[in-house]
Amino acid sequence: MCFQVNGFSSKLVSRTVFRADRENCRRGFYENPQMFGIVWRARLVSTAGVTVFTLKSCVLAARPKTLPAAIVPVWVGCVLAWKISGSFDLSLALSTLLGALAIQIATNFFNDVIDSKKGADTERRLGPVRVTASGMLRPGTVMAVAAGFLAMAVVCGVVLYQARGWPIVLIGIPSLFLAYGYTGGPFPLAYRGMGELFVILFFGLVAVAGTVFIQTGLWPREALLLGLQVGLLSAVLISINNFRDRDEDAMTGKRTLAVRFGPKPAAAVIWLEIKLAAFLGLIWFAWNQPILSAASLPVLLIGMRIIWGVLTLPPGPAFNRLLALAGVQLILFAVVFHAAATLF
Repeated sequence: MCFQVNGFSSKLVSRTVFRADRENCRRGFYENPQMFGIVWRARLVSTAGVTVFTLKSCVLAARPKTLPAAIVPVWVGCVLAWKISGSFDLSLALSTLLGALAIQIATNFFNDVIDSKKGADTERRLGPVRVTASGMLRPGTVMAVAAGFLAMAVVCGVVLYQARGWPIVLIGIPSLFLAYGYTGGPFPLAYRGMGELFVILFFGLVAVAGTVFIQTGLWPREALLLGLQVGLLSAVLISINNFRDRDEDAMTGKRTLAVRFGPKPAAAVIWLEIKLAAFLGLIWFAWNQPILSAASLPVLLIGMRIIWGVLTLPPGPAFNRLLALAGVQLILFAVVFHAAATLF
């Protein structure tokens, strides 16, 4: 990267001033103050440009479009906890949300750098650009940022531990480890066809039931039902992503369910996840909470469009639209659940 300032390039600045010691800098100011000012303005512009580029790369690596999978479980868990107990602790909710987001972002950063090292992100990639494979950030930088977000999650966990004790440790340690173990370590789940199961467990059951426990100190059956619904809807995102990337994953040794069993079973998995998430809502009738089943309505409506797409469209860039619809489906499920639980 080279910036031009009044005809002088940042490369020239680097040769003439950046490596000079403090005395030479002072001499340069007295001998040619105008040139000295130009040089330092160039240095500031260059540094600012690099900083902005790095920040944009970090935002890209964080994968903002995936963050609803961390936000929704905490959101609906807090709503359910309020409906069950009639109380809500904002400080605990914020600590839970920040911890969940930190773990999700750390997982995304680890996934970016580990997939690049394993050669899983190639020029055939149909999804968003990955910052390590594209050379936008160095692997060491990506790993360091991931570790930083894990440290943030630990800080949030300490706050939650003080409120609820050892169950937070039992939830937190596996969650922290699997942020790396999802794609790294001796048994990477994403490379063994266990990505969907991981998401259902940790972004569904554990996240929702854990949130309800943090708010109430209880483990009600309603939290498990809601967690299973949320987990299945979050797994739809993983399943569509893996179906889209099936050919690339097969070439690079990433044995997802779509790679192991082929396109028809991959489409069937998505159909099953959506249908189960929707029809599990009928259990709310049996538990004398019929209004909460309304959250299944957007799943039925948007889910039909997603299912039609995976059954009729060839895996490719068109699946990016289906991924967006799956994200909207998850968010609307939370919106309707919130409204049903608090307004009726």
